[in-house]
Amino acid sequence: MFIVDSDCHNYWCSATVLEPYMDGFFKDMFVRGEKTGPRGAFPHGHRPWFHPEGFSRHDVNPVEEDDNYALMKEKHLDKYNIDVAILTGDEPIEASTLANAHYANALCRAYNDYMIDYWLPKDSRFWGSIIVAPQDPKLAAEEIRRLGSHPRIVQVLVSHGAQRPYGDPFYHPIYEACAEMGLPFAMHLGGQGGVNSTPIGAGPSTFFWETHAILPQSAMTHMASLIAQGVFEKWPSLKVVIIECGVAWVPSVLWRLDANYKALRKETPWLKRLPSEYFKSNIRMSTQPLEQPENVQHLWATLEAMDGENTLLFASDYPHWDYDDVTKLHIPPAWREKVLGLNALDVYRRIPRPAAIAAE
Repeated sequence: MFIVDSDCHNYWCSATVLEPYMDGFFKDMFVRGEKTGPRGAFPHGHRPWFHPEGFSRHDVNPVEEDDNYALMKEKHLDKYNIDVAILTGDEPIEASTLANAHYANALCRAYNDYMIDYWLPKDSRFWGSIIVAPQDPKLAAEEIRRLGSHPRIVQVLVSHGAQRPYGDPFYHPIYEACAEMGLPFAMHLGGQGGVNSTPIGAGPSTFFWETHAILPQSAMTHMASLIAQGVFEKWPSLKVVIIECGVAWVPSVLWRLDANYKALRKETPWLKRLPSEYFKSNIRMSTQPLEQPENVQHLWATLEAMDGENTLLFASDYPHWDYDDVTKLHIPPAWREKVLGLNALDVYRRIPRPAAIAAE
């Protein structure tokens, strides 16, 4: 079975690996002036809570920079016969928390160049994401156009942490660039803190486990906004991938959106279809972390309601603490071929289809 991991984090031991990719004033800021924490830390606005056990698996303990790839190869890629790993970085999406959009953009540019130079050549299974800082959509669009034609780049990636819902016309230059370069737009959980609003409408939560359970709130907001603001009418071929926000909430939100649209559609006359129809044609969800009810049939009924066979993409979230391998994917067996790989091939069009699949 062809397996595509849509969320594979390529780590570093120290953010100093970015220094060769920066110059001028921003390099001076990075090396000397504006860094939060000790040398080797990536600058970002701090969160109000921290993971009590650390975000990474305890058996992934790199010492040297090259250990990161060696451990990924041993404990994930080879162990589970992963055919394609979409690299989603890690700390760089936290650039969205910085007030200085120019500095955030410089950090993203440095990471993207480092990823292309260091990570992509290491393994033919690797495909890259362009990480952009959405604080300044015009700068983000420039970065997308700068690297968007690279043959091993398959998507544009931002954090869920944002100053506005992602359907807001403020962000439309990003989608215009994505459409121009033929790339999907993906948002990954993270980026809370700094200049970004919290995903919790009543204010920040107290404990990490509590916060982690309710983080889908930000994804609900972004999904509703993308649909309501007509992003998919303006760019009908644009695919949006929502990563690491759970999935069981999707049907209930779509039911509410459909009901309210039917009653109040005159607010958004540019929409031609039901919100649920835009979701099924344009939005994809990563499986990690997939909810775990006591009765798996309850989950499967929910997934069926969102056309999960066609809208889910397998994700491992390697090497984070709540990592899922392919053996722990609790979906209907008949869906496995699509969810583990074929759906991703329909989104990430630059990845060649294996001959056996192409012939079907």
